[in-house]
Amino acid sequence: MAKKKTNEPTIVRPDDIDPQHRWDRPLQAPGHTQVDFEERVNFRRLHDYRLARTRAALAHSGLGALLCFDQHNIRYITSTVIGEWARDKLTRYALLTGNGDPYIWDFGSAAKHHRLHAPWLHHDHCRAGLLGLRGATGADITLFRDAAREIKAILDAEGVGTMPIGLDVVEPPMMFELQKLGIDVRDGQQTLLQAREVKNIDELTLLNMASAMVDGVYHDIAEALKPGIKESEIVALATARLYTMGSDCVESINSISGERCNPHPHNFTDRLIRPGDQAFFDVIQSFTGYRTCYYRTFNVGRATAAQRTSYRKAREWMDRAIDLLKPGVSSDKIARSLPKAEEIGFSSEMEAFGLNFCHGLGLGLHERPLISRLTSLKEPIELKAGMVFAVETYCPATDGISAARIEEEVILTPSGPKIISLYPADELPIANPY
Repeated sequence: MAKKKTNEPTIVRPDDIDPQHRWDRPLQAPGHTQVDFEERVNFRRLHDYRLARTRAALAHSGLGALLCFDQHNIRYITSTVIGEWARDKLTRYALLTGNGDPYIWDFGSAAKHHRLHAPWLHHDHCRAGLLGLRGATGADITLFRDAAREIKAILDAEGVGTMPIGLDVVEPPMMFELQKLGIDVRDGQQTLLQAREVKNIDELTLLNMASAMVDGVYHDIAEALKPGIKESEIVALATARLYTMGSDCVESINSISGERCNPHPHNFTDRLIRPGDQAFFDVIQSFTGYRTCYYRTFNVGRATAAQRTSYRKAREWMDRAIDLLKPGVSSDKIARSLPKAEEIGFSSEMEAFGLNFCHGLGLGLHERPLISRLTSLKEPIELKAGMVFAVETYCPATDGISAARIEEEVILTPSGPKIISLYPADELPIANPY
């Protein structure tokens, strides 16, 4: 049955719907099905929490509404998704005003599907919509003009028509049509990322489940890492295993080996794995939208002293950063603990960016807070319990070609960091030793 529309928005305070988590208990990694004999993920609680976090961020932003084209923001606000193909189309969009409930404009028959299967949304707030498909619909601005007028009518009806509106990402013609109607368009992405930075128990459980899937994939990779296998075959193996376990998107798998380790190319090829190679992998995938970013380094058969030293340094840098992750700590303190660009052979922090840093993890691969020597010394933020980090380190070996790359996924609890990426990485793993 469709949700009955009222004149009042659904208001729920985050404190009311985010029950005190038992931090003294292990975080669940339950099966993917729901059962009647234990509570696993409560998806309605998850929706209410995410919407309440967005309302709170909007209320303190000076904006009257948020208009979202970013698929992660749309899912966060509406709990709707129609597949990863939509991620770069910029044709689905959602609107939330400070005085109303979410609207979703979706592709083709998806809006009708939402009216049938998403009772947490108002029936008449699920609408069919189509914009430019990144220019594919042509130069005629009629679609953008009509959409802007529809949005303006909602803003006026909900009493925020004279206030600024926050946008995350958008096709330029859409922004121009909003501006023609006198709408003050501002950056809304920071407001939305502020909402998303602290996770509730359901988000933490989904992130833990996603990480558990990668634990299993690394066991398979370790068994498969033998001379003669290709980097691309490891990618195929991991991708198939993840989809079998229930992944809804295998976004990317880095597979890097031998002389390709230094510098890090961030891609994979059909290179053949050879004896003594150092090889590292990053598994980026999601379960029910919540992503992993999870590196591990192996040596194939044997390891040299230089390779072992690079791994030990990468692990030491990582442990130093993780030990500092506590509520109330300023992000610049963690940034200063990370190695400088010169320590890994780069001339600037811009060149070295993304090799030794921490980034938030959730529906998006890179969320707030992002901690690096490039950004955090200028704009530090305070860490909070419920944040989730991917902590990455990289150390080239003195042989000039090898390198170690490690990453741990870390939940920030009230008492400090809790690692949820559990495939062993304290010491350099040797796959299929001779």
